[in-house]
Amino acid sequence: MRTPEERLQDILEAIAAIERYVVRGKEAFEQDELLQGWFVRHLQIIGEAARSLPEEIKALAPDIEWGKMIGMRNILVHDYFEVDTEIVWSAVAYELPALKTAIQDLFRKLEKQKS
Repeated sequence: MRTPEERLQDILEAIAAIERYVVRGKEAFEQDELLQGWFVRHLQIIGEAARSLPEEIKALAPDIEWGKMIGMRNILVHDYFEVDTEIVWSAVAYELPALKTAIQDLFRKLEKQKS
């Protein structure tokens, strides 16, 4: 079983993977099915890692919208024919930067608790 720190690292790595391509812009995203799939897959990873975190870890970062991340993962995995690319783009372009900062802060908080 993966540790909470490993799960947080999974989230940060998925965000980094998205960041490599989000700079191409919305138009490129809309026209490129591979790019859409890349973003969707890494959003799934983010949601799955969030889902797997213990509640006491999530409670350390109440400002993070854990339920929203997990809900998006559920839609992307189970309702893939209903995926709205506008929502995907909004998540990767506008919500991930703040999430990255919050996850980094939580990761540091956990590391500090260990020492």
